[in-house]
Amino acid sequence: MIVCLRRSLIAATAGFALVTLSIVPTTATRAQPVDPVPEPDAAVPALPVPPVDDPGAARTAIAPSPQMPGSSPYKGPESVADLAEKLLDAVVNISTSQNVEMPGRGIPKLEAPEGSPLKEFFDDLLKEDNGAGERRLQSLGSGFVIDPSGIVITNNHVIADADKITVNFPDGTQLEAELLGTDPKTDLAVLTVKPEAPLTAVQFGDSESLRIGDWVMAIGNPFGLGGSVSVGIVSARGRNINAGPYDNFIQTDAAINRGNSGGPLFDLYGNVVGINTAIISPTGGSIGIGFSIPSKLAVNVIDQLREFGETRRGWLGIRLQAVTDDIADGLGIGKARGAVVMGIVPGGPSDNGLLKVGDVIVSFDGRDIETSRDLPRIVAETPVGKTVPVEILRKSDAADPAQPISVEVTLGRLEDGEKLMETAENSSGSSAKPLGDKDAGMASIDILGMTLSDLDGALREQFSLADDAEGVVITAVQPNSNASEKGIEAGATIREVAQEEVTSAKQVESKIAKLKEDGRKNALLLLASANGDLRFVVVPID
Repeated sequence: MIVCLRRSLIAATAGFALVTLSIVPTTATRAQPVDPVPEPDAAVPALPVPPVDDPGAARTAIAPSPQMPGSSPYKGPESVADLAEKLLDAVVNISTSQNVEMPGRGIPKLEAPEGSPLKEFFDDLLKEDNGAGERRLQSLGSGFVIDPSGIVITNNHVIADADKITVNFPDGTQLEAELLGTDPKTDLAVLTVKPEAPLTAVQFGDSESLRIGDWVMAIGNPFGLGGSVSVGIVSARGRNINAGPYDNFIQTDAAINRGNSGGPLFDLYGNVVGINTAIISPTGGSIGIGFSIPSKLAVNVIDQLREFGETRRGWLGIRLQAVTDDIADGLGIGKARGAVVMGIVPGGPSDNGLLKVGDVIVSFDGRDIETSRDLPRIVAETPVGKTVPVEILRKSDAADPAQPISVEVTLGRLEDGEKLMETAENSSGSSAKPLGDKDAGMASIDILGMTLSDLDGALREQFSLADDAEGVVITAVQPNSNASEKGIEAGATIREVAQEEVTSAKQVESKIAKLKEDGRKNALLLLASANGDLRFVVVPID
């Protein structure tokens, strides 16, 4: 279970109990020997003796432990007391409150009949209660100051839907905060307060320089216990926990709990390298698996929120799919890497004919693209309007290996692109009428666990396909077949087989037969869903 770390005072309360432990010695009594103790002169069986040194015998090497005189070779980290003392004043508690309408739960309003002598009594009694009313919810989280003038950083989920946000400082000062901007995609929020004197602030460090095993320190407000310090190590980097489109979390075993949300993760130089945001826990408490937003990702978002009050991310205007080993083999690009283009958004930055479906993007603006998760994050970090080089691998012919090609694309703004795509989806509603029937080239064909038919007007209507849908329609998929295991469903259309376009079921059959004749074990299919989304699927050839 992934748990966001905001603590709700209404939804959850912490219970504390004193537990008395009985300490039992490990050797309460001395065990009596089973056999009598041998006399001194009696022969006592000796323990096995190591073999005599043999120059030819194998030996397991044991590295010597370095040890300074008078010290243990196994030494933990130095005390972080001095570091914590410098940083505590910059870490704050965030408290929020929210009025939530509470329905009357179906209970009718209690009122006296008109003209009744009790009407005035009931009106006075129930004037504050109309059967519904409001309930005030409160929650606690953490944050930290990055500018002495009063700029505070926290998580978006800490302050989401709040009517009032209060920043509580370690010295007891409470200041009402104003929200400068939020970004739900990265779960970040920027607040501002008006202090009477400059505040203690911290600065961001370079999260890219962190190594697995480096010591880190978390400070926050777990369970409302402000100013709590915990230390751990970086357990992993680049974690994807499906929290958002730009997941690239730092994983740490430093103890973070509910209420730590929005608090800083420091390196041992006192720089903020992460912002604590989630934990994995079956109980809601720390089990040593916590996640922090890396500073490299956060800084760009925070700067935009401070300057514009909103994010302005780069947008490439394409749809992507991950490159698996099977897809890489089918596309002829060698090892699996990059992101394969599965669609071009009409009117988007890439709608200029330079990128095509099936292209594999392996580099963007000089940065290598290892997986499809890397590209959206790198594009989002790139300034809007910048013209960037994009390195791709493309097959000009199905029989030839993919060749490297370089194109240039001028980025648009993601937020504008999202509105464009939403408008396009709404307008495509579908006043579209099915086309008239055409002569089917042949009867249905069963192949690779699928039943295929040539696309005609009746099938368009049956599967709600657009009037511009192309390819060969899949009318049925056999249960437990290879196609079924690959998630192929009836109503999808096959656009390509082995990157060669197909327009009839007969063509699909002949191309599959050719692949089998050539000794190929898999068929690379380009499928389109009913709404037009494309994806590559690799289906084993029986």
